[in-house]
Amino acid sequence: MKELKPIMISGKEVLPLIEGGKGINASDGKSSGAWAHENCVGTFSGVSPDYYDSLGNVILEKYFKKDRKERHDEMIEQSIKGGIAQAQVAHEISGGNGRIHMNMLWELGGSEQILTGVLEKAKGLIHGVTCGAGLPYKLGEIASRFGVYYYPIVSSARAFQVLWKRAYANFKEFLGGVVYEDPWLAGGHNGLSNAEDPTKPQSPYNRLVELRNTLNSLGLNDLPIIMAGGIWSLEEWDDYIDNPDIGKIAFQFGTRPMITKESPISEAWKKLMLQVKKGDVILQKFSPTGFFSSAIKNTFLEKLMDRKSGEVAYSTEQNPEFCFPLKISESKTYYIKAEDVEKANRQKQAGLTEIKETPDNTLVFMSPEDWKQMKLDRANCVGCLSQCQFSTWSQAHGTTGKIPDPRSYCIHKTLYEVSHNGSIKDNLLFAGHQVYRFATDPLYRNGIPSVKELIEKIKSGN
Repeated sequence: MKELKPIMISGKEVLPLIEGGKGINASDGKSSGAWAHENCVGTFSGVSPDYYDSLGNVILEKYFKKDRKERHDEMIEQSIKGGIAQAQVAHEISGGNGRIHMNMLWELGGSEQILTGVLEKAKGLIHGVTCGAGLPYKLGEIASRFGVYYYPIVSSARAFQVLWKRAYANFKEFLGGVVYEDPWLAGGHNGLSNAEDPTKPQSPYNRLVELRNTLNSLGLNDLPIIMAGGIWSLEEWDDYIDNPDIGKIAFQFGTRPMITKESPISEAWKKLMLQVKKGDVILQKFSPTGFFSSAIKNTFLEKLMDRKSGEVAYSTEQNPEFCFPLKISESKTYYIKAEDVEKANRQKQAGLTEIKETPDNTLVFMSPEDWKQMKLDRANCVGCLSQCQFSTWSQAHGTTGKIPDPRSYCIHKTLYEVSHNGSIKDNLLFAGHQVYRFATDPLYRNGIPSVKELIEKIKSGN
């Protein structure tokens, strides 16, 4: 493998190895501080991060307001406290080495307020901000205001060009790099556009070269590209290192850091990931964000898949195509196609007697227990997204104006539960498509390694 040379990231020469930020509590101050301590870049999640009491115990999120907008404000307040707390932990553990980054989701409800609040009160503790899940137009403006470097996460050269023309050209000084996240390999939410086929992955090499050419055309020749999604062993990416067609490059590891001694995820979650087989990670579109996302197939995901496969189209009026009546409630009857009658009856006989409309003029079938829980989850919405297909919350307008989608789920609830020792069967488990490699990687045969041990293995190319 080619020699791995330090590069300038967020104002300091460090090894071009970066811990992926991920979502709720899947990377925190402890893990990111450990990465920075090894002269790499650690990244803690700014999405509902934990904060602590005077004894160092985690204070679990609590919501006291009845109004959804007021709960949204409570979420923002707690997220700011958590972001500051994790930055402090990371700084202390780093010992002044490496760089500390904070990861934000642009589609997070209140993302601008949270990011501003954390950077304002954690000055000198955070060196960079990565941000994806949408097009973060104001990221450059906010980060530059506090003298912090920013790193937009994109899945194509076109996406970066849009950001540059609309906003970033005015904030060049603190543009630290561009994260290219492969939309077919990355875990969590993926940036697949409507023009791209989720079943036909494209070469990351060609897309990186296209991104570099775009950067060069904008005079950003020395700006590093951070390759993310599907990164496991650097030997597999040797052709990307010191390659003039790609230029300065760093590598972001999202999945492998999840099984380290410093990783905050539960021991049950780590144990499951060590047993995952190839094909167990599913790319699907159940997320209330509307984005594609990758997660481990478990009871939670299987239920969503079954609900989707049982979906039938309907009409409010009887016609030659939609000719069979289906009673939805005491006061409502819809009409379905003849070929869907057996599917509908089979689900009702299986106890899925709650029949609910989707925004796409289809019907799905649920058990009374699942419907009761869904109603409760919607009632407890804290406005965690700028727009939510599950609860119809809209940060801008209070509601999206659409009917809630029963094919989705409360993303805040499930991610918060699983990251705080909740069931690994009945909650969403985001993961990259390389997770199956834990089972055969020699590093994990003798127990869970430390971050230091993992980084030494990565530096060797393995």
